[in-house]
Amino acid sequence: MGTRGTSIVGMDVNELLRLLNAAYASEWLAYYQYWLGAKLIKGPMKDAVAAELNLHATEELGHALLLSNRIIQLGGTPVLAPAQWTEFSPCAYDAPADPYVGTLLDQNISGEQCAISTYKHLMDVTREADPVTYNIALTILTQEVEHEEDLQGLKEDLDLMFRTR
Repeated sequence: MGTRGTSIVGMDVNELLRLLNAAYASEWLAYYQYWLGAKLIKGPMKDAVAAELNLHATEELGHALLLSNRIIQLGGTPVLAPAQWTEFSPCAYDAPADPYVGTLLDQNISGEQCAISTYKHLMDVTREADPVTYNIALTILTQEVEHEEDLQGLKEDLDLMFRTR
């Protein structure tokens, strides 16, 4: 832990660590949901959607890395056990029990919308208090917004395939 780096944080560091660990746990759940969904997916456009899910999984893993590094910089410990991810995460994990492409898209759109809210909140509380965490949250938020847009575009394409004329 860098003492000067921690001393510039203008908020309760324990509360910041709680928020960072919540986001960290969410990223692992999102990674697994995307990764597994890409393996199980069935239905029209499955190859295009699976490719997008795999890309998003990789990016979610990158987000977890950014967050774990910041948690450690602040003297904290990232959530240690996968069993705790659902406890810490403000976002739901939607198991891909129904592998239909439309269902998976809906589940992952919902997950991205939760992530957007999570990072917007993290930015709000760190805007003046912690520029380092603020910039990390902004970087991640930018990708989460892109993810939502990508998934909604695929869902629109899927819906158009079945639109009656």
